[in-house]
Amino acid sequence: MSMAKRLKSFIYAFNGIRLVAISQPNFIIHIVGALLAILLGIILKISINEWLSIIIVIGVVLAAEIINSAIEDIVNFISPEKNQLAGKIKDMAAGAVLVTAIMALIVGIIIFLPKLLLLL
Repeated sequence: MSMAKRLKSFIYAFNGIRLVAISQPNFIIHIVGALLAILLGIILKISINEWLSIIIVIGVVLAAEIINSAIEDIVNFISPEKNQLAGKIKDMAAGAVLVTAIMALIVGIIIFLPKLLLLL
């Protein structure tokens, strides 16, 4: 693969992220949550291992939301009419995002809550 083709693949990937960001309100909610976690991490001076955990869960949640959006678009393309199976597929994909978001919240609580309680 030539360098130009590699660069184009990055452009396509960044365009995919942009498309999700402008069309999916939940993605923006996840971005805001990620920025808040990063800001809190800076303020509370979390450890390297805590940073690693925060970065990983942020990445997993954002990736899950992008995959969920792609699945929803594929299902809508294949089955534009209301369909019970299509709805089930979309619900399962959304459920996967919810699981990742809940896990990220738990990681955030484990990391940030003890530090916040010390400030009280």
